[in-house]
Amino acid sequence: MDITREILQFLHFHPLSSREEIATGTAFKGSDATMKRIIASCVKSGDIVQEGKARATRYRLSNQAFLLMPLNIDTYFAQDVDERLVQTTFNFDLIREQLPNITLFTDEEIIKLQELQTVFRQHVSEMSESEYRKEMERLGIDLSWKSAQIEGNTYSLLETERLLRESKTADGKTKEEAVMLLNHKDALRFILDNPDYLQNLSISHIEDIHQLLTKDLSVDRGIRHRRVGITGTNYHPLDNEFQIREAMNDTCCLINGKTNVFEKAFLALVLLSYIQAFSDGNKRTARITSNAILVANGYCPLSFRTVDSIDYKKAMLIFYEQNNLYAFKQIFINQYEFAVKEYF
Repeated sequence: MDITREILQFLHFHPLSSREEIATGTAFKGSDATMKRIIASCVKSGDIVQEGKARATRYRLSNQAFLLMPLNIDTYFAQDVDERLVQTTFNFDLIREQLPNITLFTDEEIIKLQELQTVFRQHVSEMSESEYRKEMERLGIDLSWKSAQIEGNTYSLLETERLLRESKTADGKTKEEAVMLLNHKDALRFILDNPDYLQNLSISHIEDIHQLLTKDLSVDRGIRHRRVGITGTNYHPLDNEFQIREAMNDTCCLINGKTNVFEKAFLALVLLSYIQAFSDGNKRTARITSNAILVANGYCPLSFRTVDSIDYKKAMLIFYEQNNLYAFKQIFINQYEFAVKEYF
């Protein structure tokens, strides 16, 4: 790891540190003049914010760097869950103050995504309606399988395909597993049949998608009224219904106010998971809502087929605990590229 990234990582966990504290914390072996020059360069680039003067000078990450700088996931999760220094409660400033004032994707990332989108639109324009529907069905099978697998569903991809195409359940599987997959199929059909449904995001629209995904499962409908825990983390989501609705409303306003479709879809993916508005099915709802936004705007949806379930969960947990989006953003970009190249 280069020293600049090491300094940024140190400040992520130790905001408002002095130059001496940064040098000690990173075991920096160079001169004080070199450390001063590195920090000054980071201040100029907008990654570090300087507060105070002279001996009282302290440094912290900018919002942009705090939310988007690379964190070493392997090192982070090498620590036991109870040893990690985490933000255990919901960050109320995140949706209202921090995310509205940053650009989620770099210029290079936007260029790459837009180039992929151009390829998608060109290929779709050359397809008949039946060909388009066939590819969307194939993508939908992959998405249903992977989305359910992330939640612990044991159906294989081939078993999922047989269930969704032929309504044949797999031996040795529970009824609930089949219902979860069939609900994905219904939710995806709904967003394809109503492509403009998520042009403007609202809490009621999100609740509609959640109801489709949890139909005939033992899941409470609507915004939850009780606490919910998340396995593998000490982050605790909001437990007050009024605050949950407020956070959901703020999220809808944030997403609706964005002009970049990739930012809209990405924010839906991470924030609906972060808020955990429902007693169960939050990540499934986030994935379908994110895809509904892409479809509503004529963009390629994601199947997540090639993402490793553990990597997905780790990227989500590091956002819960540190509000850092870097790992999950890489998943989003990689899966968009895969979807364009694989299906269209």
